[in-house]
Amino acid sequence: MEPFRIPVVNPATGEDLCTVVSASPTDVKATIQYAHIVYQAGVWSHASAHHRSTVLSRLAQALQARVPEFAELETLQTGRAIREMRAQLGRLPEWLEYYAALLRTHQAYVPPTQGPLLNYVQRVPLGVVALITPFNHPLLIAIKKIAPALAAGNSVIVKPSELAPISVLEFAEMAKEAGVPDGVLSVLPGYGVTTGKDIVSDTLVRKVDITARTATGRALGSIVGANLATFTAELGGKAPIVVFNDADLESAVNGAAFACFVASGQTCVSGTRLLIQDGIREAFIDLFIKKVESITRRMGNPMNPESTMGSIISPRHLSRIETIVSNRASGTLLTGGHRLTSTSPLDNFDFSRGSFYAPTVILDPALDSELWQEEVFGPVVVVKSFGTEEEGVKLANACKYGLGAGVWTRDLSRAHRVARAVEAGLVWVNTHHRNDPSSPWGGMKESGIGRENGIEALEAYSQSKSTIVNIASPEDTRRTDDWFSEGTAAKRYG
Repeated sequence: MEPFRIPVVNPATGEDLCTVVSASPTDVKATIQYAHIVYQAGVWSHASAHHRSTVLSRLAQALQARVPEFAELETLQTGRAIREMRAQLGRLPEWLEYYAALLRTHQAYVPPTQGPLLNYVQRVPLGVVALITPFNHPLLIAIKKIAPALAAGNSVIVKPSELAPISVLEFAEMAKEAGVPDGVLSVLPGYGVTTGKDIVSDTLVRKVDITARTATGRALGSIVGANLATFTAELGGKAPIVVFNDADLESAVNGAAFACFVASGQTCVSGTRLLIQDGIREAFIDLFIKKVESITRRMGNPMNPESTMGSIISPRHLSRIETIVSNRASGTLLTGGHRLTSTSPLDNFDFSRGSFYAPTVILDPALDSELWQEEVFGPVVVVKSFGTEEEGVKLANACKYGLGAGVWTRDLSRAHRVARAVEAGLVWVNTHHRNDPSSPWGGMKESGIGRENGIEALEAYSQSKSTIVNIASPEDTRRTDDWFSEGTAAKRYG
């Protein structure tokens, strides 16, 4: 029987890039079983921290040398602007380097256990872990999960998005060349409803880490919970950007434009709700619209380094954005609001070949509207104004999501107050979408559970193991540990 093949399409041109073979249920089962056998054999799980660190460092160096190549792959399969992918991928080796360094510095500890006992606590791997990764940052999000999972000693199964699997497949091959043993890092392409479900349903999988829509997180989380495996989920977002009267206007406009339109708005921390204090409302909106229209004028071929913004990932996603914007029951369209079908003034690129949508700004939609409450996952931002600081915070929190948020102010005290009051796992002040391997990343409310990055991620891919050793002399042990000796006095320490 011929294997099922998934076409991978360049969303900017509609052209086929390649096909990838979808993993069958038999492939999934066999790959997980082999990963478990390799885990039990200990070639990676029992390897020294020093050895795993050396391999991760070697892999970081190999990735660094291939950043230009991977940036082109990412642009071809996602339609994102090459300028974005070069900047993003240039930092990816840092995640591998960070966890390589943690392996050499993260130490076991000895708790102060009572009695003549030595209790040392180590971190040990979980076993086979599964990672479900999305299309919007294919290699970034995969490596954010792969690096701590490998560092902890697990066998890792990755299911990349069927829309953008190429770079993850290439990375896995490179990992083998760097010294990651066979069966320790495996990639299983396929659709989420079939391959993804098969992977997370396997009882040999001891942890699942996903980045996906909230509905997907709920569906997979119920399966993972039934298997008593651990679960990390980075889910939807609807990030507020709260701009106060005292903010530097130009910086805030530039920062908000980046927050709203990087990756064509296809990020979970995209600044989709722009909240402007009354005193600068008109001035801010005027400058912001000019900035947005400048972005639109300079859109072109995503492979052109001068192009400002790329395409939407697929015609289906584009159609959803068009429907949400055109069917809105409230809100005034200030700019955008349509698919791009013309020729780019930047480089004569034909937008009609791909899935392009103009950067869009909508003023004052209702708080219960789909535009305000739901993730559009496109270059669409809604704008509202507020009076007091308390009103700004209330608007920022008037949403079921709580992943990212931005605050723009020159008042240091206000910055800390508002950052604390906003219900989000990530709050940026006078900037947006800053990311670092050392900084925990994850959401509150319906934006997910658990954290990526930092020591938290390494520990989430491992578990503690206590070893308790009696260090008393044999004579003392005979005297104190004979629980059933003649007499009534209990002699044990605990």
